[in-house]
Amino acid sequence: RQDCAMPEVETSRDGTVLTITLNRPDVLNALNKATHDALAAALKDARDPEVRAVVLTGAGRGFCVGQDLTEFSEAPGDIADRLRGSYHPNVLAVRALEKPVIASVNGPAAGAGLSFAAACDLRIAADSATFVPAFINIGLVPDSGGTFFIARLLGPARAFEWMTSGRRLTAAEAQTWGLVSEVVDADRLADRTAELAATLAAMPTRAIGMTKRLFDAAPNNTLEEQLELEAQLQSAATRSEDFREGVAAFLEKREPDFKGR
Repeated sequence: RQDCAMPEVETSRDGTVLTITLNRPDVLNALNKATHDALAAALKDARDPEVRAVVLTGAGRGFCVGQDLTEFSEAPGDIADRLRGSYHPNVLAVRALEKPVIASVNGPAAGAGLSFAAACDLRIAADSATFVPAFINIGLVPDSGGTFFIARLLGPARAFEWMTSGRRLTAAEAQTWGLVSEVVDADRLADRTAELAATLAAMPTRAIGMTKRLFDAAPNNTLEEQLELEAQLQSAATRSEDFREGVAAFLEKREPDFKGR
């Protein structure tokens, strides 16, 4: 196990799993420029081929409550420029990772913190976690991909209703709605997340990455375009070492040993 620490974001590597922890617990991991810069560096580290699953979580009792509003008063600037320069590259970096990204939601996820959780591939939550649209409560619109990802997860009608209500969802409600796939006791979250990440990291990573690309492309493609993209990526998948190992293991009636290649 190797660890390296940055002030606003901590990364730790356990085998093939990289955990990225937002590390401003005193402000429930609110996002400022330094946090975005550190998160960008951590997401760049996550591109390492030896990393086969990524976990995003928060230190202390919060996951992430979005923009640090004190930064607004200290350096107002244009919010569009701030979004384009800091938020957008990190959201796009999560989606560009050709491996699974798990949001381990340990506490409140609000505003852009909710958007970041929704941008991940899977969400697992502590029973103490809460989900708050937040934007509408201060007269803003959802950003950081919130309208894109939450509409896909919940459907546009429910997403609009929720995001314009500002209502806080409990972890149990979030699971019922399909926003998170699993809720566990808070004291079990880290262990359960590690177990899930290890399971995913042992899967054929390239095939997971290509599956992610297919689902991202599907809503904007015609059926013909999606069929063609499936054919192209299936052809690439058949040239992978993991495909050969999977077939050999099936024929030899043994468990496969995938390498992520």
